[in-house]
Amino acid sequence: MHSGNQFTSLVQVEKIKVREPGVIILTGPSSCGKGEVASALCRTLSIRPEAHLSMGEILRSTFRGAKEDPSFAELLATKYELSNENNIYDCIDTTEALSAKVRSYQAALEKYFEKTGMDLFTSQLEWLEFCTMNGLLVPNRWTENFVAAHIEQANFANGETFILDGYPRTQRAAEHLLNFLDSMDIPVLKVLHLSISRQEMMSRAQARGREDDDNESLFKRFQFYIENVQPSVDFMKTKLGSDRIALIDAHQPVFDQTESGPKFNLDASINAVVSGVLKAMGVPRIVLNDILMADSNSK
Repeated sequence: MHSGNQFTSLVQVEKIKVREPGVIILTGPSSCGKGEVASALCRTLSIRPEAHLSMGEILRSTFRGAKEDPSFAELLATKYELSNENNIYDCIDTTEALSAKVRSYQAALEKYFEKTGMDLFTSQLEWLEFCTMNGLLVPNRWTENFVAAHIEQANFANGETFILDGYPRTQRAAEHLLNFLDSMDIPVLKVLHLSISRQEMMSRAQARGREDDDNESLFKRFQFYIENVQPSVDFMKTKLGSDRIALIDAHQPVFDQTESGPKFNLDASINAVVSGVLKAMGVPRIVLNDILMADSNSK
């Protein structure tokens, strides 16, 4: 059916799914909305919420599992040389730079764990927990092993699409990840690179009101993104081909007109970004509105 040049479908599409199993990688600077986009992709592409692996959740589940499950703690110690018995200042991960970094957070560490002497002994798992809860980077060896272990444990090589959110963040991590995925015969379906400006990142982060979101910390995070995350995306583009990489504008504000003036509409703004993501995934324009409307109704 058509009216003038506008074609209207008689069929309403409410559910779609990814054609082939594999991994969708979400990357970008801090506060770019990776978590919101990942959740929307799970709903719109029929992906189980449990198949959304965020770097933060992987790290949280690691140190929590070590506290709650003795067998898991033993696995970490024997397979990954990571435990509460190992001093971060004298272990396989120790470097002068890492030791200096840990000591620079001594006061914050002792306040967080309510103990003293952490300039002499801070366990690997204590440092993992502190970094995870405060948005700091952990040693490369840890993230590489934890990501690989979670993918292998979840058996995603068995034919399920999953989302990897917030990883890789360096070229080294990207190289390790692509080699691991190749060894598991898991294809990379798409790398979705969400982009926002430094000013927008700082504005969003400051709105959260987190203690560590001061201007200096935020500036360092954005510099890390420029110097490390962007090159990791360039590396993946070289290895996978440019058709696997999609640059998405993650700042698409939508405002409702009200009697008191324009009012920011968060849900519509997220939908605008998700629409760009779905287009990059190959969803036809004619079904986008149906899918986003069905998603909004399901929340």
